Amino acid sequence: MAITDRQTATLALAHALSAAERGFPVFPLSATKLPALRSPHRKDALPTRCRGECGFPGHGVHDATTDPAAVRALFAAAPWATGYGIACGRPPHHLIGIDLDVFGAHGPDGGGGDRGTGGPRSNSGGGADHSSVDGAGADRALADSLSSLQDIALRHLFTIPETVTVLTPSGGRHLWLTGPADVVVPNSASRLAPGIDVRGAGGYLVGPGSVTPQGRYRLAPGSARLTPAPCPRALLHLVAPPARPHHPSPATARAAGPGRAQGQGLVHFVLAAHEGQRNTRLFWAACRAYENGFGDALADALVNAAVRAGLTEREARATIDSARRMTAT
Repeated sequence: MAITDRQTATLALAHALSAAERGFPVFPLSATKLPALRSPHRKDALPTRCRGECGFPGHGVHDATTDPAAVRALFAAAPWATGYGIACGRPPHHLIGIDLDVFGAHGPDGGGGDRGTGGPRSNSGGGADHSSVDGAGADRALADSLSSLQDIALRHLFTIPETVTVLTPSGGRHLWLTGPADVVVPNSASRLAPGIDVRGAGGYLVGPGSVTPQGRYRLAPGSARLTPAPCPRALLHLVAPPARPHHPSPATARAAGPGRAQGQGLVHFVLAAHEGQRNTRLFWAACRAYENGFGDALADALVNAAVRAGLTEREARATIDSARRMTAT
């Protein structure tokens, strides 16, 4: 099917604007489900960890926005876009995607983690649907994914809620859930069970209405009237396991400021970051600190914690500066 015509691009923008109006941060995707805009740093001699601080588009999921003018500008820069991505883990919804994949056709159907600049060649934001699986095989595979999720729900005593569900061209489906603001859900592939991926902070879901060579992403019947349901607490514990306890040095504790229990908790949160989630945790903690009026006072303590977790000081300060700018708007 031809998917590069003007009508497809126009519809992709319309769907993206509709999602942004409902509070979902969006950015344009190409027909491959990768970010449509190439990284502005692709010709740099050295790798960069820029998440959009340079002010140019082309940072994948980090370009995602709910501002209509910014959405239009992104799509104007990528007139070949045939779909859009929805950033997970971002306010106000703090979206968590449960991706029920098709066994034997496994590929990142919806999003990626905190990898590189999030450009088309550095972000694992999507891959081709593998349409070689026949219809009956896809149905059986999806049934296996659903059965696995139902088994997990039975073992851990929670009910899978009625929620927004997106059907993928490969025969899979995405369940949309919301998480609490103070919990960072990492991306994972088949960690819950084979064929079940999780899209969290730093990842994205392909939005309904997006078009690929295999077909269109569409809302499941009855989903249009729904809003994303809260993630059951037991499932949340499975997709975002408790962080390992870390004990900051006295200097770090003092830097958090006397009487600032919340600030101390944010420092602990950054110290507990594992590889692949350090920038995400630092950004989230810095946003909370600036939103509560003590971001500048806590900045050095957050930098120290991030360096101990494995970031460079330059990366940490760039991430905190990005949080400061975002919360100031």
